[in-house]
Order: sequence, then structure tokens, then C-alpha cells
Amino acid sequence: MRRIFSSLLLLAFFASTATAAGINLSWNDCGESGVANKTFTCSSNTFVAGLYASYMPPPGTVAITGNEVLVDLQSAGATLPAWWQFKNVGACRQTALSVSADFTAGPTGCADYWSGLASGGVAAYTTPFNAIANRARLFIIYATPVALAMPMDDNTEYYSVRISFLGTKTVGPGACAGCIEPVCLVLNQIKLTQPAGVGDYRLQNPLVRNFVTWQGGGPAFQCPGATPTRNTTWGSLKSQYR
Repeated sequence: MRRIFSSLLLLAFFASTATAAGINLSWNDCGESGVANKTFTCSSNTFVAGLYASYMPPPGTVAITGNEVLVDLQSAGATLPAWWQFKNVGACRQTALSVSADFTAGPTGCADYWSGLASGGVAAYTTPFNAIANRARLFIIYATPVALAMPMDDNTEYYSVRISFLGTKTVGPGACAGCIEPVCLVLNQIKLTQPAGVGDYRLQNPLVRNFVTWQGGGPAFQCPGATPTRNTTWGSLKSQYR
């Protein structure tokens, strides 16, 4: 009986440890230090809205070299507004989206694994995404040299990336329509990469939330791919190991 009880305790320990791994998306700062909705009057070209992707790693990491981040956007209207058209040639607000993995100047709600040494950026901004006119997918990659890679504390929440939406061309001549339209943004995945042969981790389980809204999201607006926080067993977490 004592042996069985000890085994159950061990299984419970692994299950609770594994459940902690996951991702967060918030405005202003990471996780619970941030907020779930951002509202603007859309009357200025100078504001900056900061969106933070963060995560708690699983146990057993060896040397995390990079993050691959997937964020999906969907507007309440039938097509994604011009205000949310970024990066691509001919986009109305081509330069109004920026990303960074430098948290040396704050904020401080989460731990900074990168220490200002990561390099990378936007790998792709795809719209329409999946042939759906009101959707877009943002793909971001940041990495650090293998020589600087370290194991991570599975009890700590770390910053992954800050996504900044600039107020450029919101009002005045040449303004891009759609700032006031509700939009939902979903953090679908953060992939933690390690050196070749070590294995990667694909994190998709929401900790606090994996989605946020812009302008309230709308009264009956459903976030694409957003799921409630769910428990993750030790076995299912290991199945995410690549």
C-alpha cells in the first residue's frame, strides 16, 4: 500500500509540473501583469499598443536557442480592414507593425531569458490566411547563439516577444480605415527550439489566456482558435516534444 501511495504521489507531481507549461498573450505586459482588451479612440497617429507573448517552459529543457511564434488575427467584419494590413508590398500600413525581443528596458512582469541578445523578427504576415478574407497570420522567429543557450526554470514565466502596433496613418491624409473595428488576436503556438538532436517543445496550452481583443472584440465575436485553459497530462506534454 505504501508503495502504491508513493507511486500515486510521483504521478501527481509529474502531472502538476507538466500542467504549468503553456503560453500567455496580453496587452501592456505579460500574462496576469497585462490586460485582455485594448480600446482606443483612433484619433491619433502617435500611439503605440504593445502586445506581449510569454510562456512557462516544460521541465527538462537543456539549451533553448529560439522561439517560433504564431499569432492569428481575425476582424469582426467580412474582410480584414486596411488598418490591419502590414509588412507586405502595397499594404496600407506597411511599416506600422514592429516586433522586439529586447526587454532590457522593461517591463518587468516576466523573466527576460534573452537579455537583449536575441536576433530575428517577422518571418511572414499572411493575409488572407487560410483563404479567409478577415484573417491574417503573423509568424515571428527569434534566436540566440547556441553558445549562449541555457536550460530554463519550468516554474518561471518568460517573455517571448513584444508586438507593437503603431498609430501610423490612423487619421488625416492617407489614413487607413478600420482602427475602430473589433479584432481578436490569438497566440496559437510558441515553439521552443534547441540545438539539433536535442529536441524542441511546441507550447499551445493557455496559462491565463492565449487570446486578446482589440476594441472589445464585439458583442458576439468569437476568437478563432481560442480555447479555455485545459489540463495537460505528463504524457501529452511529452508528445509535444520533437
